[in-house]
Amino acid sequence: MPPSFSKRLLQWSQDHGRHDLPWQQDISAYRVWISEVMLQQTQVETVIPYFQRFMQSFPSIQALASSSQDTVLEHWSGLGYYARGRNLHKAAQQVVAEHDGQMPQTLEQMISLPGIGRSTAAAILSIAHGQAEAILDGNVKRVLARHAAIKGWYGEAKVLKEFWAMAERLTPEQDNAAYTQAIMDLGATLCTRRQPRCLDCPVVSDCLAHQHGLQAELPTPKPKKKVPQREVCMLLIRNDNEHYFMQRRPDSGIWGGLLSFPEFAGIEEAKSWAAMHISTQDSVQLLEPLSHTFSHFRLQITPLLLNLAAGAPVQVMEADQWVWYKDGSATGGIAAPVQKILNRLNSRLNK
Repeated sequence: MPPSFSKRLLQWSQDHGRHDLPWQQDISAYRVWISEVMLQQTQVETVIPYFQRFMQSFPSIQALASSSQDTVLEHWSGLGYYARGRNLHKAAQQVVAEHDGQMPQTLEQMISLPGIGRSTAAAILSIAHGQAEAILDGNVKRVLARHAAIKGWYGEAKVLKEFWAMAERLTPEQDNAAYTQAIMDLGATLCTRRQPRCLDCPVVSDCLAHQHGLQAELPTPKPKKKVPQREVCMLLIRNDNEHYFMQRRPDSGIWGGLLSFPEFAGIEEAKSWAAMHISTQDSVQLLEPLSHTFSHFRLQITPLLLNLAAGAPVQVMEADQWVWYKDGSATGGIAAPVQKILNRLNSRLNK
């Protein structure tokens, strides 16, 4: 019989695991928490500079809790899935209010915080405190699906239950922090989604996917559905100082809490709104369309640029939710496609 799954993984990790990532230095529950949330749906290489800037601006839970949501989202701009940033801020405030600024040390209390699920909570407790908690992030699911040939999409309750049972069975009582990092590393570096490096894998000898040539089929992908498309017209109101009129979006929904251009169902609706709220216009120009894909739909954006006459005001209700924006002149996060439109316009202006 080969050594246990966890023992082989730990031996491999000593020589081949990742040990120099920023969040692996000065380990604390707070730093692990921020990194785990950032790493959801995002590659390590992308996360590293965001994590470093975030830690510089918010070195503690207290610093994060006392900051404004706009400032937090400004540091999150470009990472996507902005509910993660909003939940970090809310959770930090809850930790300060209910736990004297100390991260909880039980799974139940950790899961009670906004944006922290079972796997994230377990990773924090394991890596920061060495607690024997099983994790089940995307990398781990891929490793387990292949090693045990677990078939079926893990979004289904009965399949997910099987994943959790296996994760708990393999998680060792000792060296849990090292094991948690090791199994995540295995999925990220060897047992990758495409072209897994099976011959370098420390647990290949009893991997059922490798034995039966199922690596490309496992884990079972989510059943495909036709991605619906939505269309929107964004009105880009630019004044003579090259500032753009932007609205702070509601906290709920896509781009919650971020700054964005006002949106309309179509070009005519945008023009009608402009006619009602702007007394003097200079020129209107239709710009190149832009497509942005979310996890559950594709958004087709038609930008309409409206240049204001010098000194012309924009009359709107709830004026505190609107700002004139230029290159970080206003505090708040910017959605990725909005930033892309701004970059296009700035590139044209600088030619």
